[in-house]
Amino acid sequence: MSDALIAGRNAVREALRGDADINKLLIQDSVNKGQLKALIDLAKKRKIVVQTVPKSKLDGMTEERHQGIIAQVSAHEYMLLETLLEQIEGKQSNLIILDGLEDPHNLGSILRTCDATGFDGVIIPNRRSVQLTETVAKTSTGAIEHVPVVRVTNINQTIDILKEKGFWVAGSDDAGDMDYRHLAADVNMAIVLGSEGKGISRKTLEKCDFIVQIPMVGSITSLNASVSAALLMYEVFRRQNPVGRR
Repeated sequence: MSDALIAGRNAVREALRGDADINKLLIQDSVNKGQLKALIDLAKKRKIVVQTVPKSKLDGMTEERHQGIIAQVSAHEYMLLETLLEQIEGKQSNLIILDGLEDPHNLGSILRTCDATGFDGVIIPNRRSVQLTETVAKTSTGAIEHVPVVRVTNINQTIDILKEKGFWVAGSDDAGDMDYRHLAADVNMAIVLGSEGKGISRKTLEKCDFIVQIPMVGSITSLNASVSAALLMYEVFRRQNPVGRR
């Protein structure tokens, strides 16, 4: 299954003018930017990420005549943060915050585990992060239809908002000073996971109320991001739902 793409200047223009949920606009690096200025301005007005790439990348993404521009379209609608907070207000809630996750298979798997453990939503940044592509939708095996995904401009500001709403924020890092099996059970919990290569950014780690680590006794020093997420989510589930309650 290929990711949803819109290629060509006229098609992209109509998508930008309409209500298509566009993840990113890709512009050929050798094209005359003046010819695409109106489209680039439209994208920026809608706060859509614009990225310059080689012609070979665009050629490899589609067999259509792309004219130096391709729009990557979301495979599913995002939810506004305000809407998610309204939905979960007044009940015990848990969220996952992904700080720069890049692999669509990891995001799809995390959505699947969110659904299994009753987590209320996933929050991702709109830059330097995987978005809701067809690959994510396929890997989630339908969970994308049940787990809201919120896309925000600033992860750290979002954490501040969640704290104001009563959430405790736990970052996952191998240098953490708390074993993940000590995660609190009686609070609203937001778990932060970082990118596959760099982990959680320093400023975001500083925003966390506590930092947990997953013990590893073998030779490998790290786990796949979706595996780490699953362990943390199920630990929260285990502590909030004693055996026999569900």
